[in-house]
Amino acid sequence: MTTTLTPGKAASSDHLGHVIFITAAAAMGGFLFGYDSSVINGAVTAIQHRYHVGSAELAQVVAVALIGSAIGAALAGRTADRIGRIRVMQIAAALFTISAVGSALPFSLWDLVLWRTLGGIGIGMASVIGPAYIAEVAPPAYRGRLGSFQQAAIVVGIAVSQLVNWGILQAAHGDQRGHLLGLEAWQVMLGVMVVPAALYGLLSFAIPESPRFLISAGRIDRAKQVISEVEGTGTDLDARVGEIHAAMRSEHRSTFKDLLGGRSGLLPIVWVGIGLSVFQQLVGINVAFYYSSTLWQSVGVDPSSSFLYSFTTSIINIIGTVVAIVLVDRLGRKPLALIGSVGMTVSLALEAWAFSSLHGGTLPHAQGVVALVAAHAFVFFFAMSWGVVVWVMLGEMFPNRIRAAALGVAAAAQWVANWAITASFPSLSGWNLTATYVIYAAFALLSIPFVLRFVPETKGKSLEEMG
Repeated sequence: MTTTLTPGKAASSDHLGHVIFITAAAAMGGFLFGYDSSVINGAVTAIQHRYHVGSAELAQVVAVALIGSAIGAALAGRTADRIGRIRVMQIAAALFTISAVGSALPFSLWDLVLWRTLGGIGIGMASVIGPAYIAEVAPPAYRGRLGSFQQAAIVVGIAVSQLVNWGILQAAHGDQRGHLLGLEAWQVMLGVMVVPAALYGLLSFAIPESPRFLISAGRIDRAKQVISEVEGTGTDLDARVGEIHAAMRSEHRSTFKDLLGGRSGLLPIVWVGIGLSVFQQLVGINVAFYYSSTLWQSVGVDPSSSFLYSFTTSIINIIGTVVAIVLVDRLGRKPLALIGSVGMTVSLALEAWAFSSLHGGTLPHAQGVVALVAAHAFVFFFAMSWGVVVWVMLGEMFPNRIRAAALGVAAAAQWVANWAITASFPSLSGWNLTATYVIYAAFALLSIPFVLRFVPETKGKSLEEMG
């Protein structure tokens, strides 16, 4: 589902508000992506106590959504080409809604796993269809800035989920299994997602289908109408339709066979993309969003404070993301990634040092402060570098002829690495929390020579210059 078009006329100011509304509505999928990914953070401990499960089973409940995400991401592109971008958004919204209701009212642990998997499929679909739709609808002059709505929506979704979890915990008097609205508090946390899911579904009926899909379906008049709505009545509609037609005719549908070559099976640039995706996850960033409440409680922090710290971490994530968006075109991709790698290495090493003083389930005051500050610093350095840079580089670094297939392989590697970290953390932390963070710090350290030696700088280069 390639989206590259030649630059066209900017939207007139009176149409820009309409474009922003369309983009924000599509980015609600990113909000749900972030919300659903992070909301489980508030329910982990309660689920473990409710169903009397060990670390391995608990890890699968948390990580199974990532398997669903991989499935949803694999299905979204082809499905959108057949039935349209809007229909895929509506399917994702329906899956989110069903997942929210089912997760709030599970009969057992295993049907909770089923509902989480369905939600994961929705995540995967939203992660693909949102950026693709925005790129196809946004006027070329504003495409970069409007494209950042998706990442911004994801980090806002993470923050809102933590704030909602904290508010529900307060209403339940600090008890994750306390009764609220006839349910346990953790069930309400998972069920609240039905609100943004329903909103996403409703908004999908208020925005137009992308001109690209309309043209592919032979609906030229409707495509011209949409182009006029987003780019202004002064746009040469026949010329814009011609541009889209030309772009579609010239596209090469890359396949996995196009990625083969070199001594290591795949082309070297493909391995670099896989490496970026894997390192992004192996530093343990999603531990901060999936398990932070449980982690802080395990070192003696009371539940209410642990939920508040999860929320403040999410705010730091938003700030770091804004910093990255501001700096990525000024400093360049590699310098930003290197700054982040150094900052993450130091932060994770400090966390490992602090947790080495853990005794009897509590940390001394000084080490507790260091652990808390270092955890926030780690999220900041990740958000202002690898959180944004990896996605920017994956969209830029591959030659045109293999871009779609290479992106698919790199994204799949990212989901697998995410699953590995998410599924292993409960067991690893139960074995040795300090060693777990030493492992994450080691991966952050190894990312420095990887970037220096293998990653190309793509700042200021056109996509055509990449080969």
